[in-house]
Amino acid sequence: MLDETPLSPDWWLLRLGRRLRARQGQLNEWRNYFTGEPPLPVPPKGLRDQYKRFQEIARTNICGLITNSSVNRLAVTGIAGPDGEPDEAAWAWWKTNRLPARQKQLYRSALSQSVAYVVVGPHPQDPRRPLITLDHARNAIIERDPATNEGIASLRAWHDDIEGVGRAVVQTREWVVRYETTKPLSGRQGLPWGRESWRVRQPRSDDGPPGVQRNPWKRITVVPFSCMPQLGEDPEPEFGQAMGIQERLNLSILNRMTAGRYSAYKQKWVKGHKFTRAIDPATGLEVLDPATGQPVVEQPFTPGPDTVWASEGKDTQFGEFSQIDLTMFLKEHEADIVSALLVTSTPAYYWLSSLVNISADTVTALDLQHIAKVQEHIGNFGESWETVNALAGLIAGEERDLTQAEVRWRDPRQLNPAVVVDAAVKKKSLGYPLSVIAEDMGEPLSRIKRITGTAAADQMIAAALQNQASAPTPSPSPDEVTGE
Repeated sequence: MLDETPLSPDWWLLRLGRRLRARQGQLNEWRNYFTGEPPLPVPPKGLRDQYKRFQEIARTNICGLITNSSVNRLAVTGIAGPDGEPDEAAWAWWKTNRLPARQKQLYRSALSQSVAYVVVGPHPQDPRRPLITLDHARNAIIERDPATNEGIASLRAWHDDIEGVGRAVVQTREWVVRYETTKPLSGRQGLPWGRESWRVRQPRSDDGPPGVQRNPWKRITVVPFSCMPQLGEDPEPEFGQAMGIQERLNLSILNRMTAGRYSAYKQKWVKGHKFTRAIDPATGLEVLDPATGQPVVEQPFTPGPDTVWASEGKDTQFGEFSQIDLTMFLKEHEADIVSALLVTSTPAYYWLSSLVNISADTVTALDLQHIAKVQEHIGNFGESWETVNALAGLIAGEERDLTQAEVRWRDPRQLNPAVVVDAAVKKKSLGYPLSVIAEDMGEPLSRIKRITGTAAADQMIAAALQNQASAPTPSPSPDEVTGE
């Protein structure tokens, strides 16, 4: 049985585990909105079964578009030291852990689930090699010190499919404790968080990690990447303000599909005809509709090109209803999409209905709010990446201060290449260094190093050739003049 003494590893396991369990429902809801599976729009009362298929295909995914529009603008291109030069060691850690290719997964998870995590630790095969992994908000959680805002405890919990048990790792500044569930669990079962549900894990072999060990780094090595955190509030996903609009949009699509389905042909009506009610031959009673409970009547009027409708009624009249205009449905649909883009600062040109032949300046103007939002993500995520780099350097035994390293990002603006080149030429004429010009053009640090190195070599060759050409020609000797 676990010891629930406050601030002990067992206490942190239960506290953070229960918090992790409490947010699973919210994470699942956000995941459904991001993947285009929000709640089905509600049909009219009594028509749920008939509308089931309509409900399913009436859903559209505006929340995924809002999230990916920001993810597509986020990309780290290099790491520079305090002097601005590329940090080869830090970038080698990135490439070894495949972070240049995997970073989009982290941003997409953080922006769609409100937070994601990066875990730093020693590689099992080489303790001096940093191992950097990504983790989901369903599996990890961190507790911060309210005085310093630094992490004081973290929990990672998951289901081990191989051994069929739950696993958990609690990390404080003093201890790293590994747990496993006391009973086998299937993948469909949620992790339990009772005192009798967990025990300290024992190594399966002599070289396995011990269940309890000192934290050699005295720091929490789980780093959160939060989506635009607010003071005193939990972070929300990128599309948090558009979730209500997403439901309204789906309902308007359902209404439009229903109107189109049942108004594709003009509906007919008859007045003054006496319909015969259907009788069950077995019981002699009237047949009732199971959905409405009303008597079922025989339908003698079947539309078709070779049919004629006739009635014995004296005052019988036939007619048809007017056609339904779908214009208002389409305008409502457009207004909802524009509202979703506005409240989330997503560029309006993603909705191409009313934007035709727009200029590059118009695109830049429409991008202003979106770029400001992406820059906020860059500032927030950049601080988290710098913490990750510092932890990686601590594990690698680097003596230099990696907290001063700077993460370089690709320019989130979508600029015309001609404009970029024109600005570079003007900066060159003003005396800007070539490395700064290349960086402003969006070149990664690795290419900037090649560009400046090649330019320096070309300048040396050109200077050597110029010196050789301007060297004075030696005077001929007297023998050469007389020809002797």
